[in-house]
Amino acid sequence: MILAVGNVKGGVGKTTLAVNLTIALTRLGRDVLLIDGDEQATAVAFTELRTVQKNGSPGYTVVSLQGSAIRTQARQLSSKYSDIVIDVGGRDTCSFRAALTVADVVLIPVQPRSFDLWGVDQTAELVKEAREINESLKAICVINAADPQGKDNEAAAEALREVEGLELAPGFIVRRKAFPNAAAAGLSVLEHDDPKAIEEFNRLTDVLFVYTNAIGAK
Repeated sequence: MILAVGNVKGGVGKTTLAVNLTIALTRLGRDVLLIDGDEQATAVAFTELRTVQKNGSPGYTVVSLQGSAIRTQARQLSSKYSDIVIDVGGRDTCSFRAALTVADVVLIPVQPRSFDLWGVDQTAELVKEAREINESLKAICVINAADPQGKDNEAAAEALREVEGLELAPGFIVRRKAFPNAAAAGLSVLEHDDPKAIEEFNRLTDVLFVYTNAIGAK
């Protein structure tokens, strides 16, 4: 599976999800390539920290690529890895568009805030354009950094269900200290002691990895 994680709206937690999904796949025994397509290179920096913490082996391979190189290299390397995760987005870039043309699935993190929801339509339009080339592209939204309680999460979910061409992952990933605390130690939230965070993240991986199995069976 080639999985892109992105949104034209920055600050939605895409890199956090991308690195955690990469590690989740490696924990299943899969050989994973993480492509950092963000100019800030946060995924690369995290991997460098993880490499130190893991005594030289983060458990996956990471490369930094930009623009059309993402499309070219993902195609060339797809046969060498079980899965490829592409961390990209933050705005409408050539890198994001290139990732959408080769991805099997794009995961779109959305925070339950008005400004974040307004950006979803633009991302949906990019998905629609990409499907002219990549007809089988699946686009899944996930409500990320959700409130622990209140009505905003469900209101956001209702709004996302109305966006044509996008699916909505079940449940929410609540804003929890486990994610930044784990990242600061070079770890996945799955390697951190927070049962609720792990449960919420596993709910997301269960949805996404259905596509991994389906693609692998082709």
